[in-house]
Amino acid sequence: MTGIPKDLSSFEQSSEAASFLQERLPVHLKKPRVAIVCGSGLGGLADTIHDAPRSEYDYSSIPHFPHLTVAGHAGKLVFGLLNQQLPVVLMVGRAHYYEGHSIHQITFPIRVFKRLGVDTVVLTNAAGGLNPEYAVGDIVLLNDHLFLAGLSGTHPLRGPNVEEFGPRFPPLSDAYDLELRRYVHKSWQTVMHRESRRRLHEGVYAFVGGPR
Repeated sequence: MTGIPKDLSSFEQSSEAASFLQERLPVHLKKPRVAIVCGSGLGGLADTIHDAPRSEYDYSSIPHFPHLTVAGHAGKLVFGLLNQQLPVVLMVGRAHYYEGHSIHQITFPIRVFKRLGVDTVVLTNAAGGLNPEYAVGDIVLLNDHLFLAGLSGTHPLRGPNVEEFGPRFPPLSDAYDLELRRYVHKSWQTVMHRESRRRLHEGVYAFVGGPR
């Protein structure tokens, strides 16, 4: 019996996308350390990156990047310096599983970020809540997740493992970094007087196919 061939297409495609960006980025932005995925209604976060150096690229111009069909999602990467020091990339709009993209297509940008040198990803989105203590507009800081779609065999790590991306079974015990969560709680204390109608919670995210 022959073994399953190693499929490096995802690695090669992400390398092509990363090379496309690095060839065009200013030297100070070539290796972003943090990626921020701007969820629904949060595209304005990109406006906080306004000082030079700053670069942006439409998804349609980046090799192999999934195209968007959801209204209100701009569909671009914005590179810049946070506080004029930390190189970051913001993903303004993202592809959704319910649009018909494969699980590998919607996770493709994360692989590109890895190729660029990103080691911290901040994910945001708008979601409903099952906890009766949650109110519309509250902020939930994730400390774990339930990958319900995986019960049907849908998984971004399914198939031959590409060692360049990491181990076959990456540990998830610290996927939601404790120190970063502590920083969020500490920062929340400084904005509570402006956000008195909102509350900050910690919770578990349940991923389903959507859109409901």
